[in-house]
Amino acid sequence: MFKNRNLAILFFTLVVVMLGFGMIIPILPFLVEKFGGGGVAMGLLMAIFSLMQFLFSPIWGGLSDRFGRKPILLLGALGNGLTMVGFGLATDLWTLYLFRALGGILSAATMPTAMAFISDSTEEHERGGGMGIVGAAMGVGMVLGPGIGGMLGGASFQMPFFLAAGLSILAAILLWVFLPESLPVEKRDSTHSVLRGPQLRAMWAALFGPLGFLLVLAFLHNFALTNFEGIFAFYTESRYGYTSQTIGIILTVVGLVSAVVQGVLTGVATRKWGDVAVTKVSLFASIFGFLLMLTARDLFTVILTTSIFILSNAMLRPSVSSLISKRAAGGQGQAMGLNNAYMSLGRVVGPLWAGKALDLNLSFPFMTGSLIMLIGFVASLFFLPRETVRKEAPLETQSAD
Repeated sequence: MFKNRNLAILFFTLVVVMLGFGMIIPILPFLVEKFGGGGVAMGLLMAIFSLMQFLFSPIWGGLSDRFGRKPILLLGALGNGLTMVGFGLATDLWTLYLFRALGGILSAATMPTAMAFISDSTEEHERGGGMGIVGAAMGVGMVLGPGIGGMLGGASFQMPFFLAAGLSILAAILLWVFLPESLPVEKRDSTHSVLRGPQLRAMWAALFGPLGFLLVLAFLHNFALTNFEGIFAFYTESRYGYTSQTIGIILTVVGLVSAVVQGVLTGVATRKWGDVAVTKVSLFASIFGFLLMLTARDLFTVILTTSIFILSNAMLRPSVSSLISKRAAGGQGQAMGLNNAYMSLGRVVGPLWAGKALDLNLSFPFMTGSLIMLIGFVASLFFLPRETVRKEAPLETQSAD
């Protein structure tokens, strides 16, 4: 019961963080225009958040190994709330940049630390399902965020940010009152100094260690996925003439599919076939998922092909995260921090490339995503050996947890 309660609190916290990120998307163009900016300013505001997460995720992960998971999660939730208030009160572009950057830095504490908490609290055979809960929270936040932001933003540009701030404070209260510490003092990493800056050298060195290929997969997956996410609205408006309301309906359906797959099906699949097999199948299926979206001709087939793509792709992130957790030689927090950093790096570089590819041809971002998945699948045949799938623990053992 306590394990389920803890997962529910983590789920809510991550939903709130992603909700704040998603709320900004429909409002950002109007805010930038209000303060005299243009496309370049909006692009910088979109990129700076993921860039800060890329730089600071390993730091927060390492700090959670040293000081415990709970205080770092609390800092992330409170920091997210305070930066949302600042963003809502911004009066010029530079203030937007400042609070967007701070939001990326502080909210980066939540994802790797939540993953490390799950790693501390689960057996290996159930870890893929736990990581799926993280992916489902991201999906739910990203589905609800743009809709809530667009609806509330019609009345006031500030209201969505104040709502996100209030929810962040509520998440912090739940973490403080109900979430136990998952990393006992005797298991904390007291042999290394506190990380004080971006660990670019450590990130580079990690590519040549046991986690190297998995970190490359984390980057490639997010790079390819943002070739879809970053340009989907523009693509459907240009090709089909869809309105923002129609695009919202599509993304809502797609988000629900993603949440169900990551929150429910991933755990079942990884327990039965293992994380390696699920990773390879997801890579292979995503090759065709990208291309299938180009064949859609009307609203029904757009929703159908996009949902098939998400179905093929949604298990990849939690499976790779689970493998990184299992193969981490050092602290779980540091490993999850590296994982999140490479995912963030993919989310920084991916939209920049997708925008350039879109200027060349409307279909190029999808074709690029398919090619990246092909490269990842072929590489996985050589660098991801088959694993022995452990059977689930007896019911008596599970109930004792």
